[in-house]
Amino acid sequence: MKEINHTAVNAIRILSADGVQKANSGHPGLPLGAAAMAYELWANHMNHNPKDPNWINRDRFVLSAGHGSMMLYSLLHLFGYGVSIEDLKGFRQWGSKTPGHPEYGHTVGVETTTGPLGAGMSNAVGFAMAETHLASIFNRKGYPIVDHFTFVLGGDGCMMEGITSEAMSLAGTLGLSKLIVMYDSNQISIEGSTDLAFRENVQKRFKAYGFQVLEVEDGNDLKAIAKAIEEAKADDTHPSFIEIKTKIGFGSPKEGSASAHGEPLGVDNVAKLREKLGWENQESFAVSPEIYQHFDKLAAKGARKEDEWNTLFENYKLEYPELAQKWEVYHSSALGEDLWNDESFWAHETKPQATRNLSGVILNKIKDQVPNLFGGSADLAPSTKTNMKDAGDFSKENTNGANIHFGVRELAMAGIGNGILIHGGLTTYVSTFFVFADYMKPMMRLASIMNIPMIYILTHDSIGVGEDGPTHEPIEQLSMLRSQPNLNVFRPADAVETAAAWYVALTSKGTPTVMALSRQNLVQLDGSSKEAVKGGYVVSKTNQAIPDGILIASGSEVGLALEAQQKLSVEGIEVSVVSMPCQELFDQQSTEYQENVLPLAVRKRLAIEAGASQSWYKYVGLDGKTLTIDHYGASAPGEKIFEEFGFTAAHVVELFKSL
Repeated sequence: MKEINHTAVNAIRILSADGVQKANSGHPGLPLGAAAMAYELWANHMNHNPKDPNWINRDRFVLSAGHGSMMLYSLLHLFGYGVSIEDLKGFRQWGSKTPGHPEYGHTVGVETTTGPLGAGMSNAVGFAMAETHLASIFNRKGYPIVDHFTFVLGGDGCMMEGITSEAMSLAGTLGLSKLIVMYDSNQISIEGSTDLAFRENVQKRFKAYGFQVLEVEDGNDLKAIAKAIEEAKADDTHPSFIEIKTKIGFGSPKEGSASAHGEPLGVDNVAKLREKLGWENQESFAVSPEIYQHFDKLAAKGARKEDEWNTLFENYKLEYPELAQKWEVYHSSALGEDLWNDESFWAHETKPQATRNLSGVILNKIKDQVPNLFGGSADLAPSTKTNMKDAGDFSKENTNGANIHFGVRELAMAGIGNGILIHGGLTTYVSTFFVFADYMKPMMRLASIMNIPMIYILTHDSIGVGEDGPTHEPIEQLSMLRSQPNLNVFRPADAVETAAAWYVALTSKGTPTVMALSRQNLVQLDGSSKEAVKGGYVVSKTNQAIPDGILIASGSEVGLALEAQQKLSVEGIEVSVVSMPCQELFDQQSTEYQENVLPLAVRKRLAIEAGASQSWYKYVGLDGKTLTIDHYGASAPGEKIFEEFGFTAAHVVELFKSL
């Protein structure tokens, strides 16, 4: 058995080296060094079933060091996940199942998109939080329906990234005992020895976070690795951190060198690797039938585990039918769709209110219709209005709570949110001030790449923030996020449009949604409607078949546009007002609809928004203008700043008449 395990580990190494060499691109160092720990984990300690990769109670494996993707693809191939030899040969090539970094939804068995170092660490914390929360809701004595681990493998680079510190600090605080971090510690980064920039004691750092800390001196010692993993799984109080000391590029002439990290070994060095490992077959991508048979037996164990769970769940449904029904609701893909015809969802008070307040009201309306909501803020829930009343606070002591306190950790919060959502069974949202989207952007980008419907509640959306000044007043953030593919940026003007934003966010299947919400009170518009879900619509028409011009605005500036419309009308100038809460959704509408809202014949167009001008030129054209802000804000009462920066009805009239 010892010999077959040794050969199985080397099969992962050889396939990885061959894949990188054929592509003439990639990272062979990690797969060669970490193959033993990955094999031991997948073969003997991780519950997973290649015949059903989406089994809900499977253990999750996250390769945070996503550059080592060829190791993951080799594992998926050998365990029978449907990644073929031809797929391995297509590594990093156009249209292949094996891209340069693992991509969620693209390759079967890949749990999350990784590559930006540390991202997978935050995702893994999200997976573990989701598991813990769902277990507290559904598990009953004798029925551990939700009972699985999250394993995340990262290297020195992951340990250096700030997102890892943010995420693991929270994981320790929450006591996420089903989270196990495996640290591929080889002391080499792209520029050379980690001594150049990274000399801290990582074990002590994780101990301080509240982790159980373990060490394996030899990354090829399967017994020692096995012992550490089982010890980690046995601790039901703390998350676990296992430092496993390895040699980058193990077995190759580049072993231990920085050059093994991110470039092919070279044909001659791959041959020498085969010789050093005692790999008899010199043909690329060739694995013996005996090795495949061995992996088939290992995979069969996972299938039996799922069979056992399926039997358990059938009995659970008989004993706890109400909980079983609740389970189906939590895992439904149609949650939120009934809100379209729910009058109470769209109902609102007529008094002026900040859209952040309106969002908070809506959140608490829907928490019963969408019972699997699980989200929170980066220490700002009282300001972002994202606390769900009577839903409890998620903590080490109360895993049943649905309100998450992420602490001041915006980047990790966004990555953790991705993990919670990908895990399945929960609808999640995260929130902070809009200006701090800068801290969140990398993980928001990954959500868009992964086509997951994350919800971002970002309040204090403009210079209306006022006295806090330029550091807290978003200017370029709207344009920044609008430039991100597959992201709906929704800036509502009143209660109806805020409800529309929530409806879009909850029913989206593959696009994240940003809600940019105001701090200051906004009037409720007479002409606003559900049509806001189309992204843009005429909120106030003219009596003329073809208007003299069009005022286009979003959020707090829609009310300003309506005020200017009245002043222009007094002067005999008839303009329509278009509310454009979500440019991305408007751009998806039919040409006919867009023409009805923004007739091409009407060239006099003025866009009004308290943010950068960049994203508005496609609507105003060469003949139009914008009343926007292409400079930073100021510290003063919000109303004064609006006035000083020209956001008055009189100035709108003046600008329009200058067209």
